[in-house]
Amino acid sequence: MTTPTGEVAKVRHPGAGKRKMRPTAKGRQPDPAALREIAELLGDRPRRRDLLIEHLHLIQDRYHHISARHLQALAEMMRIPMAEAFEVATFYHHFDVVKEGEAPPAPITVRVCESLSCEMAGVEALIEALDGKLGPDVRVVRAPCMGRCECAPVVKAGLNDINNATFENVSGAIEAGEIETQVPDYQDFDAYKADGGYALLADVLAGKHEREALIETMESSNLRGLGGAGFPAGRKWKFVRMETQPRVMAVNGDEGEVGTFKDRFYLERKPHQFIEGMLIAAWVVEATDVYIYLRDEYPGVRHALETELQKVRDAGFDSTTTIHLRRGAGAYICGEESAMIESIEGKRGLPRHRPPFV
Repeated sequence: MTTPTGEVAKVRHPGAGKRKMRPTAKGRQPDPAALREIAELLGDRPRRRDLLIEHLHLIQDRYHHISARHLQALAEMMRIPMAEAFEVATFYHHFDVVKEGEAPPAPITVRVCESLSCEMAGVEALIEALDGKLGPDVRVVRAPCMGRCECAPVVKAGLNDINNATFENVSGAIEAGEIETQVPDYQDFDAYKADGGYALLADVLAGKHEREALIETMESSNLRGLGGAGFPAGRKWKFVRMETQPRVMAVNGDEGEVGTFKDRFYLERKPHQFIEGMLIAAWVVEATDVYIYLRDEYPGVRHALETELQKVRDAGFDSTTTIHLRRGAGAYICGEESAMIESIEGKRGLPRHRPPFV
C-alpha cells in the first residue's frame, strides 16, 4: 500500500492495539544482587549447558545450599529455563535446594554412613549419640555408602572424612573446625616419573607403538573390567576404534555399590598410574576428549586429581586429547553408564533407553 506521494504506508496489525513491547521477558525477573553474586562466583568459566552441575556445586560449596534466587540467576546466565535448572538441582542428593520462604539448612552437614558395613559397626548408636548434640550450626543426616567400608563406621563432617567414627572424634572435629578436605598422601607426578612413570605414554606419543599392536596386547592379556559384566578391555577398545569420529571416552569413577571402594583405594595412592593408562587408552581409540566422572563422596581424590592433572597438562602428555574432571552429586544411579553420560551432559542422571548402546 502506498500514499498519493508514492511512499510506502505503515500499516499496523489490526490486533496490535496500542500495546508497547515488553522491556523484559514474561515472569518474575532475576534478583540483580543474585545475578552479581553468581557472576562473581562463575568468573570466566564457560556458561555451557553441560556445566550446569559443576556450577551448581560452586553455589552449594559457597553458600552451603542453593537458594531460589541463586538458582534463577544461574538459569538466566546459562540461558536455560528455570524449570530445567530446578529439576536437575533437585535430582541430586548433595544439592540442598531452598525454596522461597524456606529456612536454609545448618551451614555444617554431618553425613553418617548407614550402609551394611557401618550398620554392622554400630552406626545406629552413633547416630543417636550425635543427633542434636553438635550445636545449632550442625545438622546430622543419614547417607548411603561412602566407599570407606574398611574404616566403618564412617562420618563426613563437612568435607572431612572421619574413619572409625565415634562421638568423641566427630564432636572434636566440629569443635576444632576440621571440616575441610583431607588430601591423601599419594605418589605425585615427580615421584611417579622418577619411578619410570609416563615412559610408555611418551613412547606412544612419539609413534613407537602401533594402535593395533596395543589392542592385541590388551586382548592377549585378557584384562577385564570389574564393573560386573567382565567385558574384555581389548575387545572394547577394538569396538570403539570401529566407530566413526569424533570419539569421546568416559571414565566411570562413581562406584556407589555397598562395599565397593577399589577405585578410591588406588586413586588415593597412585593416581598417575590411572592417568597414564587412561591417556594410553585415549590415544589408542583416538578420543578427542576424556571425561572422568568422580563420585562426590571422594573430595580428597578430586583435589589430588585436580592438582596432578594440571602437572600432566604442563608436561604436554595430554597433547592428543582434552581431559575433563566432572563431579558427581550423590546420585547412586549415575554409576550406570548411560546415567553417568546424562550427568556429564549436565542433566538428571536417568538411564537411557537402548539401543543405541554407548
